[in-house]
Amino acid sequence: MTDLDGITVVTEPSREYLNQRQLMDYRSTREACLEWLLTFGKDPEQVEGYARTTVSARASRMDKFYRWVWDEEDRYVSDPSHEHADAFLKQLAYEDRSNADRSNYQKAVQMLFKWRHHEHGLDKYEPSVTFYSDDSASQPRDYLTREERSKIREASLEYGSIPAYNDLSPDQRDRWKAYLAQRFEKPKSAVSPEDWDRANGWKIPSLVSASLDAGLRPIEVERAKTYWVDVPNRVLRIPKDESSKNTENWVVSIQDRTAEMLERWLTERDHYEMYADTDALWLTRQANPYQTRALKHLLERLCEIADIEIEGRQMSWYCIRHSVGTYMAREEGLAAAQAQLRHKSEQTTMKYDQTPPEDRRDALDRMG
Repeated sequence: MTDLDGITVVTEPSREYLNQRQLMDYRSTREACLEWLLTFGKDPEQVEGYARTTVSARASRMDKFYRWVWDEEDRYVSDPSHEHADAFLKQLAYEDRSNADRSNYQKAVQMLFKWRHHEHGLDKYEPSVTFYSDDSASQPRDYLTREERSKIREASLEYGSIPAYNDLSPDQRDRWKAYLAQRFEKPKSAVSPEDWDRANGWKIPSLVSASLDAGLRPIEVERAKTYWVDVPNRVLRIPKDESSKNTENWVVSIQDRTAEMLERWLTERDHYEMYADTDALWLTRQANPYQTRALKHLLERLCEIADIEIEGRQMSWYCIRHSVGTYMAREEGLAAAQAQLRHKSEQTTMKYDQTPPEDRRDALDRMG
């Protein structure tokens, strides 16, 4: 049985809607669906499931679809029909939502019926209404420019750092101890020299630098293991069963300075108790793997430190990945970009076959 930890099987609104017997039936249905999506959902023939973060986000939208059906029918319905799905999507078309939001609901509904088609023999579902996200896969999303990439790398070296212990007066040390006590959620009296070193540690710089080089997806940051790091050969070795697309083993190039940061972090990491029983490469302060929300918050904080304006931009950890694709395709061609980004299909990499804005601007200047 697939582990559903971290994915809400029955939401509180649904729990309140159902009686005990309906709740048991709904929970059983949901568990079967979510387990199948995690194991087989993306490509049943190749036994390739969707990423946990994808299933978690879509599960919430599926649950809302179920509750919409129950409200429409004024009763519990365990197996919504294609007609229910079409009516639901048509209603979304009239609501004040972004196309990206509508598209995500459409994908969630299609995932539900994909499971029912493969596991219960239901006819394939073809929605009568189709929404296309504004940031669809046909075009690259917002990305960091060359200058912004440098600034983000530099900001990671500044992030969370504090003055050296020996450079401070007793009063200053006392104030910084109070800061570290709050930051690491411990009594001021328990702040130690190890906490001082930890504040100036290599976790964030190594995470950011590896992502800037390898274009790590959020799910790859979450799954990253210590044995991925091959410092002598300056590469990350991502095993097939731990890669995002689960298709083959990947060997991804990294810069010398990134390898050095990772080497420093691995040495430092051994001193922290939270890593004693895990081979996770990076964990948050709460000893959890980094996920999309935490990484987005980190990137926004780095942009703040680097004085990068983000208003009006769709900033997420994928901006780092898309910058790798854009500039790798420009410098070394699509084949290199495909290998560095770990794309199964060259068609996916084709969206980076474009000239960056700064090159087009230079061309305009030359044109006069």
